Amino acid sequence: MRPPSELERTVLPRPPAGAGPRPVPALVAGAERYLRVGTPAELAAALTRSHLDDGRCVGWYGPPTPGWRVAIDAERADAPVPVALARRFGAADFWARWTRAECYCKLADVPVVAWWRRHGLGTPAQSPAVWRTLRLADLVVTVAFAPQADGC
Repeated sequence: MRPPSELERTVLPRPPAGAGPRPVPALVAGAERYLRVGTPAELAAALTRSHLDDGRCVGWYGPPTPGWRVAIDAERADAPVPVALARRFGAADFWARWTRAECYCKLADVPVVAWWRRHGLGTPAQSPAVWRTLRLADLVVTVAFAPQADGC
């Protein structure tokens, strides 16, 4: 796996017309402050959550962002990549790409299989979404925001 510094990337497109104030870049840049790891019961009050295969949960506790939706996805960094998915999408940076695609699916309310057909595990350049993928302890986590009216 690449060093954590290479996992981090923030995409800041031009502000969408009518999206209002842009608190989102600061939230994305400081995402570590707003993420918590625990049990689903401990994180019941999170704004949004991602459940891990080992029973843990990652929750987002950032402030409200009027006009924006937030999604997170997390995976264990050392989890084996499923063979069929590695064959289809490649194993390099798999969990970083996977968590980004999952966030886009959540924001666009699109099933992941439909996303794969159109974008693979990529993120569309024309999207107004703002995202960051980072390493948090033993996890790869993506936090993504999209304007309320847009579907990524």
